[in-house]
Amino acid sequence: MKTLNVVLLILLYSMLLSCVSTKKFNDMEVRYRLENEGLRSDLLKAGTENTELSGSLSRVSNLNSELSKKLEDLDFELEMLKRTKESLEKDKSSLEAQLKAVQTGTSTEIQRLMAELQKTRDDLNTREDKIRESEKELQERNLKLIELQEALKQKEEAVNRLRQTVTSALTGFNNNELTVFEKDGKVYVSLEEQLLFKSGQWEVDPRGQQALKDLGNVLALNPDINIMVEGHTDDVPMRGANQVKDNWDLSVMRATAVTKVLLQNQNIDPVRIIAAGRSEYLPLDVDKTPESRKKNRRTEIILTPKLDELLKLMEN
Repeated sequence: MKTLNVVLLILLYSMLLSCVSTKKFNDMEVRYRLENEGLRSDLLKAGTENTELSGSLSRVSNLNSELSKKLEDLDFELEMLKRTKESLEKDKSSLEAQLKAVQTGTSTEIQRLMAELQKTRDDLNTREDKIRESEKELQERNLKLIELQEALKQKEEAVNRLRQTVTSALTGFNNNELTVFEKDGKVYVSLEEQLLFKSGQWEVDPRGQQALKDLGNVLALNPDINIMVEGHTDDVPMRGANQVKDNWDLSVMRATAVTKVLLQNQNIDPVRIIAAGRSEYLPLDVDKTPESRKKNRRTEIILTPKLDELLKLMEN
């Protein structure tokens, strides 16, 4: 019995110790958790403060850079102000010296200085007058140039209209008989020999007369057109008698014959026409073939708008 009581006491004591240890452990665990949460809170707070501090440091760094830049700008402005001040002081000294020279100088010296000043003013006035005259002259030249350009444009338009009108008037004739083209601001009507003349002759054939009359009707309606009639031959020598002895004579006679047919239109003023013989010396083709020589035997009527106004502008 006694032994049993001892055993019971030992068990009871062990249980008490176990309860005490468990309670103590639980208390320590609670305290540890509280302390751990506090440490974590302090750590988060420290992290937040560190972030804010980093931002503040960055702003301070940027502000420091801005202040450094402004300081450099102020140093530069200060240096420029110093230089300006030095320049003004030099000018002041120079003016004071000149004023002193005038105040202390003789009347002769003052008169000399005044004369130099007046001469400088006169030179400036002269230069200004020349500049104004030059500007006026340039403006006048520019206006003349504009007028000349407009006159050239009108002349080109007139030549183009004339070519179209002549081409339309001679549509009944094919390219083997005549051609109309523009060259160097002039309209050329080139008539083949076979349309106008028999070989070695200068009397205009009926079909050629019809072509010239159609052309004459156009020329009568355009009194501002000058007319040049040129006769051309090939390089085969012509030996004749009486009126026509060579190619020179033949070219002149053919040009004159064409001119007379054109003048059958009484609305064409003879003053407008020039008849000329070019003989063999202005060929279209220098080859010695029959085809080339046939091409060279032609009569050209060259139409040119009157350029009186244009020439006046160019002379001016």
